[in-house]
Amino acid sequence: MKIVTVIQARMSSTRLPGKVMLPVLSKPLLIRMLERAQSAKLIGSLVVATSTNSDDDEIEKLCEQNNITCFRGHLTDLLDRHYQVAIKFGADAVVKIPSDCPLIDPRVIDKVIQHFINHEEYDFVSNLHPATYPDGNDVEIMSFASLECAWKDASKNYEREHTTPFIWEHQDVFKVGNIAWESGLDYSTSHRWTIDYPEDYEFIRKIFEELYPSNPVFGLNDILDLLKRKPEIAEINSQHLGKYWYDNHLDELTHIDEYKKKLKDK
Repeated sequence: MKIVTVIQARMSSTRLPGKVMLPVLSKPLLIRMLERAQSAKLIGSLVVATSTNSDDDEIEKLCEQNNITCFRGHLTDLLDRHYQVAIKFGADAVVKIPSDCPLIDPRVIDKVIQHFINHEEYDFVSNLHPATYPDGNDVEIMSFASLECAWKDASKNYEREHTTPFIWEHQDVFKVGNIAWESGLDYSTSHRWTIDYPEDYEFIRKIFEELYPSNPVFGLNDILDLLKRKPEIAEINSQHLGKYWYDNHLDELTHIDEYKKKLKDK
């Protein structure tokens, strides 16, 4: 099975423009994230998928400087961008990881991919339906056949922009699997390790400064241990906890019942 892992990245973030280029320990955040993704054992070929927008020339240049394969496609149709990557690189399965997850644990990446490999009956596996890991450990993997089906048939804007909703929303058509955090805990709305706001950047930068020098491939548990010792770090971006793109489509999405329940319980 040829696996291609796609890191989607662009400069034109609405909340925090250029966030993937923000410096963390003297290197752009995107490079720090790619280091972590490359530490996973099962990712296959790694591709940064950006847009043809001129703003993203900087991302292509950064990839060239660091010997990272870069693909350029549609700015907002991420489904098309992933599909075109799959075609170009002959993927049997495509892993989707957003670039706003710079603290992602490589072991979590491998766990999701391994589950997909072990269960040939699945068209799609993620750790998001329902989500239990701390937000920012987002991994999705889909067969090329299911990706192609979505590419052909998905018509809603959010289905194109977010790549995979057409698949996990049509569980009468696709066999969908999920990986839950083995701890039995659910930190998906109580721990925010993704980047959308300046406070998220400060939080992530602090985590790297604390942990990277002694262990460049620090993991999820290392971060949790740090936050127990220094809870003030967790407070940096606590005002943004539990915010997802789902919030704009609660009446349309049918397979996010666990998320809706969390909203009610807050």
